[in-house]
Amino acid sequence: MALILVVEDDEANQELVTRFLRRNGHLVIQARDGLTGTLTAQETMPDLILMDLGLPKLDGWEASQRIRSNPATAHIPIIALTAHSLTDDVTKAVASGIDAYETKPVVYQRLMKKIETLVKE
Repeated sequence: MALILVVEDDEANQELVTRFLRRNGHLVIQARDGLTGTLTAQETMPDLILMDLGLPKLDGWEASQRIRSNPATAHIPIIALTAHSLTDDVTKAVASGIDAYETKPVVYQRLMKKIETLVKE
């Protein structure tokens, strides 16, 4: 069981992902914007972060960069969970410190494999 932070501004998407993760035995905490996501990561030290990229207040790219630049949170794996699927978006995500990329609509079996690879329980 991992503690996973879901940073997603769309309520329906956030609830779908949260339900899926909980059904698979994970604990889930939520944030609705990038700024809150970075603060929540610092406060809770999750095992993994699922980060939307098109977020209010602070986009997912910048939020990921801030998480990576903080020594306390730099080790936390981040999976982008986003509708941004262009090659430039993926390149920008990797440059921001994102470990894996999953496009929406989410293929949950593929997402679980990425989570299992990144979370060493």
